[in-house]
Parts: sequence; structure tokens; C-alpha cells
Amino acid sequence: MHHVATELADQPECWRRAAGIAAEHGAALPQPGERTAFVGCGTSYFMAQAAAALREGAGLGESDAFAASEFPAGRRYDRIVALSRSGTTTEVLRLLDQVRGGATRTTAITGDPTTPVMQAADDVVVLDFADERSVVQTRFATSALTLLRAHFGLHSDAVVEDAELALVEPLPPALLACTQFSFLGNGWTVGLANEAALKMREASLSWTEAYPAMEYRHGPISISTSGTATWMIGQAPDGLETEVHATGAHWVTGGLDPLAELVRIQRLALALAEARGLDPDEPRHLSRSVILSPVG
Repeated sequence: MHHVATELADQPECWRRAAGIAAEHGAALPQPGERTAFVGCGTSYFMAQAAAALREGAGLGESDAFAASEFPAGRRYDRIVALSRSGTTTEVLRLLDQVRGGATRTTAITGDPTTPVMQAADDVVVLDFADERSVVQTRFATSALTLLRAHFGLHSDAVVEDAELALVEPLPPALLACTQFSFLGNGWTVGLANEAALKMREASLSWTEAYPAMEYRHGPISISTSGTATWMIGQAPDGLETEVHATGAHWVTGGLDPLAELVRIQRLALALAEARGLDPDEPRHLSRSVILSPVG
């Protein structure tokens, strides 16, 4: 069995553990009213997008998300929260080093307590129970977001129950025959849609895209055909399902909690990878962590 299959299936228990430790790490996480930037790379960046939208939507303070390499150096924040499974990603470590000693408090959420990020950040939350052997991230990313949802007061047992359903509900057979996938979100689920598309690319080499749902009408819908699956994560805008059906595309309604919907998509990515003879643990041209050579 692939590592990613085991790690994908462990998510409900990891989410319980992440939610359970949120209170003990409360002082290390953004406080109400703090102006906060969430940063990461790849999957962690998309979790940062979701976390920022959730926090600001809950009225807990101004929240932004950036790829670590694109953080605006002249902008001031009370706290930076860096997500890094490996704790070794070059862009994250460079950013934490750049702000070290200033007025901005830094927090790292990581899966490995033996890596440089432990000394690079002011505060660290370690989710070592959610670390992974596969290059493709599943449980660490969703557990980090669960930790933050619980800290924001936005997590419940129902979320975990939905994740358990997502692991056993049959995938629509028509999806395995699709050749193109469009993932849509709104609000905090835009980040999840971005992550869904990335997961499908990494694991199964699928042609995938992601958009805010209202933006799908502004051009992207033109690519939809009978071989397209359009997957809505969260509440769909009025009329969009009908418009997608009119293109001949396969519409997928996300009826579970959006984070649990991501688990369903992870399963689809794994199923497609296996059907195509690919190794989702070792996707081509990728490694567990991007570590760049020093410049100069």
C-alpha cells in the first residue's frame, strides 16, 4: 500500500488530536485583534489562504495569506504564522530570518521537531503525529488547518464525522473517466479548491484548475466538456450548477464539510494515480521539501 493511502486514511484521528491540543497552544497562535499573516509554500500556502479567510470571516482580526517567497517586506503585522511540514523549506526559513528580532511575533506549525524551523520562529506548534512519509501532503495540511479552526472556535465533532464518511463513500464512477477537473470554492474554500487542484496534479498528473466559484463564469467555463468534472467545495452560487450541466460537464456537489470534501478529492487523486500506474508517494520532479542552494 502507498504511504499516501495510509496517511490519507489517518486524517479523522489526526484531526481529533489537532483539535484537542489547540487550547494548550493558544498563546502561540493568533490572538483576537492581531493583524496576522499566514505564509507557506505549495500545499501549506493554500492552507494559509483558507486559514486567513476563516479567521477574518469570523471577525478575529485582519488576516492575509502569502506564498512565503512573496511576503511584502514593507507591510507590518503583529504575527506571522508559517506552515511548514518539513521545517526545512528555504523560503519559509528566509522569511523568518528576515523578521527575527523585530516587532512581529512569529509562529511555526511543523511536523518535524528536529528541523531548523524550531529555532527560526518565536513559537512553534509541532504536529509530529501528522507528519508524513509521502511527498504528497494530506494529513499534515488538513491537521494544521484543523488546529487553526479549533483555535478560532470553528471546529466541531461533525467535521471529523464528515471526514469518516468521506473515506468510505463510493466515488462517482464517472469521475474516473474524466480528463479535466475544475475545483471551485468561495471564501475560505477557495484555498481548499487550490489545494484540491494541486493534489490532483501532483498525484495523478491530471489537468486541473481552481477558481473562486463566481469567477468560473468569466471565461473558465468555456473549457467545460463532457470530459470535465466541475467540483464545488462549499455552497454553490445560484444558477451555476445549471450552467455547468449545459456544457455537458459532470457537476459534483460538495455536501460534506469542505475540509472533508478535500479528503474525497485526495481519494480521487490516489485512485487515478493507481489506475494510471503512477506512484503517488514519489511524484515526478518533486521532493518532500524544497531546499534551495545559497545565493551568492
